[in-house]
Formats: sequence, C-alpha cells, structure tokens
Amino acid sequence: MNAVPRWLSILGIGEDGVDGLSARAAKLIGEADLVVGGKRHLALVKPLIRNEIMPWPNPIRDALPAILARRPGPVAVLASGDPFSFGVGTLLAARVPADEFLCLPTPSAFSLACARLGWAMQDLSTISFCGRPIAALLPLLQTGTRVLALSADATTAATVADLLRARGFGASRVIVLEALGGPRERIRVATADGFSLTDIDPLNMLAIEIIAGPDARVIPLCAGLDDASFEHDGQITKKEIRAMTLAALAPCRGDLLWDIGSGSGSVAIEFLLRHPSCRAIAFERVAERAARAVRNAACLGVPGLRMVEGIAPRCLTGLPAPDAVFIGGGAQQPGTIDSAWSALQPGGRMVVNAVTIETEAVLLEAVGRLGGTLTRLGVERLDRIGSLHGFRPAMTVTQWVVRKP
Repeated sequence: MNAVPRWLSILGIGEDGVDGLSARAAKLIGEADLVVGGKRHLALVKPLIRNEIMPWPNPIRDALPAILARRPGPVAVLASGDPFSFGVGTLLAARVPADEFLCLPTPSAFSLACARLGWAMQDLSTISFCGRPIAALLPLLQTGTRVLALSADATTAATVADLLRARGFGASRVIVLEALGGPRERIRVATADGFSLTDIDPLNMLAIEIIAGPDARVIPLCAGLDDASFEHDGQITKKEIRAMTLAALAPCRGDLLWDIGSGSGSVAIEFLLRHPSCRAIAFERVAERAARAVRNAACLGVPGLRMVEGIAPRCLTGLPAPDAVFIGGGAQQPGTIDSAWSALQPGGRMVVNAVTIETEAVLLEAVGRLGGTLTRLGVERLDRIGSLHGFRPAMTVTQWVVRKP
C-alpha cells in the first residue's frame, strides 16, 4: 500500500464554473495549498480558492517541477472538461503514480458537442489542432465522415474551411461551437465553400460533416497509393512494389519505422497513414529529395514525418530504436545493413529492395548471415507498341524480408 496520500487533484471544469463542479471537487479546491490552471479557469473558481495560485506557464510542462515539489501537500490542477481527453492529465500521469492523484472530470468538449448535435461519439473521429498542424485532418477526409476538432484559436475554423475547399470538399458542413456549456455558448453552421463566419470566440471547437466533391482528393485507406500522389524525381518505390513492401513491414500500432534512402518518402508516409500512432524517421542524403519528402508528408496529412539528412550508416546513430526498417537505397553502402540490424528492436522487421546486381549480391550475403527470405517481384504494364499494345516489364525488384529474433 502506498504511504503517500492522493495529494494531487486533477479537476475538470466547464464554462459553467463553480456551478458545474461537484461538492467534492469544490472542497478539494478550497483545501489545496496550491491551485494550478489557466487564467480563465482560475477566474471561474476564484471564490473557492483560499491559498496560492499558479497560472500555467508556456510551455505547460515547465510547471511540473513546482507541482511535484509540493508533494505530499494538497495540490489542485484545473483542466477543461475531461483532463484525459487531449488534456493535461496525461502529462501529469506520466510523472505522478496513479495512486497519488485523483481525477474528477466534467463533460469533455467532445461530449458536449455530441449532446448538442445528437451525434454518436463512437461513430466519429476526434482531433485537436491545439499545437498540432491542420494537415493532420487530411487522412480523415473520407466521404460521410463526421469529425470533432478542438480549435487552436478564433482563426482555426476559417483555416480548416480553406483546406476543405482546396482539397475538393467545399460542400462539407462546418459547425462552429463556441464556449460550450457556459453563458456565452453559441452554435453556427456554414459550408466550407461559403464560410464567412466572423467574431468567433477563441474558445471554440468544430464539428465537420465531410462531403466530397467530384474532384475531391481523398486519401485511400489501402496501401499502394498512386505514384502521382507524391512529388518525385523518379526516385520512388512504385505503387505495386510499395504495397508489397508495406505488407512485409507489417506496421502495428505505435511502431517506429526507419526509412533509409527515402527518396520521395513514399514508404514512410504510407507507414504513417496506417495508424495515427505510427512514427517514422526518413534518412536521405540529397537535400532536395529530403525537402520533397517533407512536403509530400504534409500534403498527405502526416506532417509528423521526421527527416534526417545524411549518408548511412553515419546518420543512423543516436536515434530511437526502430520496430521496422526499410532500405530502399544505399543497402550496398558498407555497414548500412549491419547498423540498422543492430538498432532494430527484437521481433522487428527489416525489408530491403534491390534492383541492381551489386545490391543483390549484398542481400545474398546478408541472408547467409541473418536468414530471412528473398523474393523476386516483377510488374508489367500495358504500353503502346506502334499501333498495337503489349505489356512492358518494369525493373525486377529483389526483396529481402527478415525478422530479428
């Protein structure tokens, strides 16, 4: 049994302030030696505070040492709605054991929005633009999808409407929900094409009903996006081979990929698209290609792609260990395969594609040492031969797939 009492109270608060708090939450605020929160939250519960207050600094994590220094004295931290829904609860729980804090949530902004609109939470997607790029919305733009999004400020709604128009989703409904749960609550509706709402409260969220136009740029849910989806200079793993490569890499929730010799970044980008929790580090020696891959990632809604410019294996040091490695270029560089193999997590997958005899020789040697399988992949595409047609073969790819014990 933990001898330390539950000294930290993480308390959800809504725009209704004290009126929306339970008696227990109000008592914890009054008994706290220190009350921490945003200036708006502190003002809402001012009548209850009897001791010291601390507004959140920027960044919020800078407040952690001061909060932890009060242990085991009573501290109350105020958060919007549900502290564990895109809130500060996760940050605090990473530093404070679960049996040392008590969380009393109130309805989250998402719950309030569903209650106002009659939407079912389990049937929609949620996202936050607070400190996160708008481009992360792109993979969610699927016909008929409903999205709830936390806005960063008063300009977010117009920025989202611009993005929807640019991607061919101008008919989508954008519902702006302002200051939910309080006396300033207001709900307004517009289409992305006709968005002209002004005087939007900085405290707002968006409910979006996605409607795709005939030319909408929908990101398919499958692996093997069309090559034209990527800006490239020819250095790209073609879509058929890419789909088989993704299958061999077998991305799972939370996995980290190293994409060595990333070129256009297509494999890393599709790895990231498999699940929002997936991560990828791309390695590219040519600066122009590295910049292009970063642009591709933003255009396809995965701006979290991390790019490292450099030559393998020298650039592979000091980085988090990967769960999967793809080498699309540079496998013949001495030390690249061994360095990546050493970094790979136990149970991780390595996939290397080769199109030259020299790289095939490297893979044959690697199979002898590390095991795995070699597969020849060939693709033929219909092409014109004078006035007739025939199938023209693309370059054969030899693919090595191996799992680390």
